[in-house]
Amino acid sequence: MPPIGTGKKGAKTTKKKPAEQTQPQDYVPPPPPMPGDEAFAMPIREIVKPDNQLRLNETELGEEVAKMLTANNPAAPKNIVRFNMKDKVFKLEPMVEQTVVHYATDGWLLHKSSDEAKRQMDMEKMEQEASARFQADIDRASHEHKEHGDVEPPDDSRQLRNQFNFSERAAQTLNYPLRERETFTEPPPTATVSGTCTQWEIYDEYIKDLERQRLEEGAKSKGTKKQQAAHGGATTKANEHIPTLQSPVLMHSLGTLDRMVNQNMYEEVAMDFKYWDDASDAFRPGEGSLLPLWKFVSEKAKRRQVTSICWNPLYDDMFAVGYGSYEFLKQASGLINIYSLKNPSHPEYTLHTESGVMSVHFHPEYANLLAVGCYDGTVLVYDVRLKKDEPIYQASVRTGKHNDPVWQVYWQVDEAQKTLQFVSISSDGNVNLWTLTKSELIPECLMKLRVVKAGEPTEEDPMATGPAGGCCMDFCKMPGQESIYMVGTEEGAIHRCSKAYSSQYLSTYVSHQLAVYAVHWNHIHPNMFLSSSADWTIKLWDVHDSKAPVMNFDLNDSIGDVAWAPYSATVFAAVTDDGRVHVFDLAQNKLLPLCSQKIVKKAKLTKLVFNPKHPIVLVGDDKGAVTSLKLSPNLRITSKPEKGQKFEDLETAKLDAVVEIARKSDADLAKH
Repeated sequence: MPPIGTGKKGAKTTKKKPAEQTQPQDYVPPPPPMPGDEAFAMPIREIVKPDNQLRLNETELGEEVAKMLTANNPAAPKNIVRFNMKDKVFKLEPMVEQTVVHYATDGWLLHKSSDEAKRQMDMEKMEQEASARFQADIDRASHEHKEHGDVEPPDDSRQLRNQFNFSERAAQTLNYPLRERETFTEPPPTATVSGTCTQWEIYDEYIKDLERQRLEEGAKSKGTKKQQAAHGGATTKANEHIPTLQSPVLMHSLGTLDRMVNQNMYEEVAMDFKYWDDASDAFRPGEGSLLPLWKFVSEKAKRRQVTSICWNPLYDDMFAVGYGSYEFLKQASGLINIYSLKNPSHPEYTLHTESGVMSVHFHPEYANLLAVGCYDGTVLVYDVRLKKDEPIYQASVRTGKHNDPVWQVYWQVDEAQKTLQFVSISSDGNVNLWTLTKSELIPECLMKLRVVKAGEPTEEDPMATGPAGGCCMDFCKMPGQESIYMVGTEEGAIHRCSKAYSSQYLSTYVSHQLAVYAVHWNHIHPNMFLSSSADWTIKLWDVHDSKAPVMNFDLNDSIGDVAWAPYSATVFAAVTDDGRVHVFDLAQNKLLPLCSQKIVKKAKLTKLVFNPKHPIVLVGDDKGAVTSLKLSPNLRITSKPEKGQKFEDLETAKLDAVVEIARKSDADLAKH
């Protein structure tokens, strides 16, 4: 490639061309063409001089001009500056690439001495040898065939291979479009403030400050020694140095920052929680689905089972989770985590107990009070606002704690005495009412459970039958009937009791064959309640009919929990050991669930609870995880009252219609 520029080595002397070229003396112009031969005439050369051509005389034309050819590129930049990381300054780049490529092409020829050419020649030689051997085999076989006639021809399948027989597999991935978000904000309001400060104004302010100091010193001198000591103690406490990393201001800022990080991490889940609705429900009536949202897991709760979940009545995004164990041989210390939907990564508060936690319940009015029942029979009361790991009340052997696990605790509002009370039920057969005093918990026995066989009158002597173990309980939610409650026992019987009568049951419902694990009163209908048992069945009962349940549902697996939906009188859900959540709506389907969805793979679901405001459900498993699920529109259909109608009346009538149809079908079956 030829060098560009000037250099001393390739020096060359040239003469300047004259501006006007003179004709040679022996130049003879061509003859003019004959008429009609213009197409074959000789071309005529004409010299055209541009107007701006330089005019040189004979002396200037004879002058010699020397030009130097070098290897430097005249178009290469000479002012390239690069940042030097060592000296931390910009420095001029002395070496600049001077090579210019005018033409370049990739050829297919190889030099014989190169390695690639040798490999190709060796390959061609091998192919020629193989072809020669094959041709020799064919010739020999043809010759033998002519002589003998029964010789098979050689195998020529190797010659049929195609070295270009390949298929190219390629895929083009989709590049997602970039999303841009822009926000227009209004400028903050501004105000212009001006003022003047004179010498006498400064003097007046100094005088006022001196007068204030004199009055404060006089007030201190008149105070008593006790007041001075108290004031001094407060001053010492105020002047106490708090480490920066433990200051409340920093803790509050870190909490806010943690919420912001979680909001960015779970932005899509938050959008689904707020706006998602399964559009396919419009095309499949009678079916629904559950959308998994957040999953709440902590390191301390990994080897524990979720035994209780309770929503906070004041903050609809906060809930408490109790961790323990249902197995007798695997008991350990208990744990309570209080989570918020705003921060699914970590619990807001963590409380530890000596024994496994079996039940938790928030007070309906004082949302900071949390009642806890433990496996060793202890009941505790925590004040969440204190952020302490110690309970404010704890029942002991001296105060009459339970002898067996406390399966459920339930706060009761005492309208007469205005005292704080809660009820607990245990396997020892006692239903106790605990009253919070200034110093301790005072127990009161509401009911001693006893075994009552089917058809046996309840007025018999309690000592004639043995004690019954309580498993679950629930109070009536209708106004005026807050003292009525249901109790499920280990023997499979359900008893309706009252706080006013501690000697006998109001009624007994016997239909389950094994222990009753959950009893829940309907939130809207005053006479309907659900029960689930270890016999794999769920039964719908009418309070006034204790002979037989209204409806039966067999889920073909052990049932962990069942709960009514707070927004409808006909919707309830249940969880089973195979990891499924079953959601029923009796108004749409009286036999099968609208949704039976598997939530976890290798775990058993133990607890379920509906949110009182949002269409979401929390389910807990035996691995210590709590999963939040959103109900699709078909699973939360409610009545729409018109003008003059009440929502409660419509929902009650809807469930009554379902019960009436179920009773008619049972009567028809009994006749046949």
